[in-house]
Amino acid sequence: MITGTERSLLALLLIVLMLGMGCTLKPREFADVARKPKALLVGIASQFGWMPLIAFGLAKGFGLPPEFAIGLILIGSTPGGTTSNLFAYYARSDVALSISMTVTSTIVAVGAMPAVLFLYATPFTSAELSIPFGSVVGTLVVMLLPVALGMFIRSRSERWAKRLERLGSHSGIAVLLLIVASTVVNNLDALKAVSGAMIAAALLLGLLGFVLGLGGARLAGLDVPQRRAVAFETSIQNSPLAFGVILASFDDATSERMLQMPMLYALLVLLSASVATATLRWIDRRAEPAAE
Repeated sequence: MITGTERSLLALLLIVLMLGMGCTLKPREFADVARKPKALLVGIASQFGWMPLIAFGLAKGFGLPPEFAIGLILIGSTPGGTTSNLFAYYARSDVALSISMTVTSTIVAVGAMPAVLFLYATPFTSAELSIPFGSVVGTLVVMLLPVALGMFIRSRSERWAKRLERLGSHSGIAVLLLIVASTVVNNLDALKAVSGAMIAAALLLGLLGFVLGLGGARLAGLDVPQRRAVAFETSIQNSPLAFGVILASFDDATSERMLQMPMLYALLVLLSASVATATLRWIDRRAEPAAE
């Protein structure tokens, strides 16, 4: 069980993470996207269209128990995470689009996340297990405040914004490590019971999100860097935010079980995204001689 101290530390790390996200942004970047919004709209539609639908299909297909199914759908319903911006950079994607999608999807999530949870997670609820939508919305709103503060700091001081941006990045890693360490130490017996279906569902959520995000962006006529940005942004969700929503919205026993799917996803998506990045860079290297 996650202790009160660990919960408080997680809340603090999440706030620092969202503050760091805000410090990466400039209002001018939103203005540039607003002039040509097609790619951003395609990305947001992919984010909240494909991912919760994939999570629902995997939960049903693998017959996951209700807590695990809701945990998977919840991670599939969250906005994009800042890690996607890093992978977008290494994969020679449209980084500006990736960052714009991350922040825009975080704002849109206040309305979209409860809606898709109601649509896809409700079939797994019962009298004993319900979704506190008010708490979910409240957590998302609270998480937006540090983003706004980070943007304000960026407008006043580039130096401090860079420092807080690095601190926020480290905080995101710390959130994942703390969740993993706490879960392993306190729930070792439960982790031994992790099934192949759970691992497959968590892995496929990221892989299918990448493939469908890439394919949908191609059908929409986006260029190659934009397609890659949409694919990474679709597949890599904001895992720390999902952890925070679960811990803030559900009781201890339920949250302990529900966290297992987002945790598995967070670990496996880093592996699949790394393979995807290496593959795309290999394709680029193969194409360079031909272009010359």
